[in-house]
Amino acid sequence: MTKPEVEFQPGPAPTELVIQDLVIGEGDEAQPGGTVEVHYVGVDFESGEEFDSSWNRGESISFPLRGLIKGWQDGIPGMRVGGRRQLTIPPEQAYGAAGSGHRLSGRTLVFVIDLLDVK
Repeated sequence: MTKPEVEFQPGPAPTELVIQDLVIGEGDEAQPGGTVEVHYVGVDFESGEEFDSSWNRGESISFPLRGLIKGWQDGIPGMRVGGRRQLTIPPEQAYGAAGSGHRLSGRTLVFVIDLLDVK
């Protein structure tokens, strides 16, 4: 797989988590609270500006879902290895309302996630 281009989404930012499968995987299924190995790109919904990407670092990343933002905890389970999924995550399920102390607080975020492995 290659680094995805994140499509600009017209209209107002969603108020609920939006899950869109871009590629359906055929491997093992990610479980709530499980550990996943992923490649991902994150962009700001409004500006389309990329703020993070494992692709730019040249290596995937592995972590337990329970340690991640709620949008990932809710949006990755059910995904299968080999799949690519886009999550559009409102601030409440990302880094909180504006002023919460994180540089991305108050922002709606879009991630395109490739699931490489589950543990």
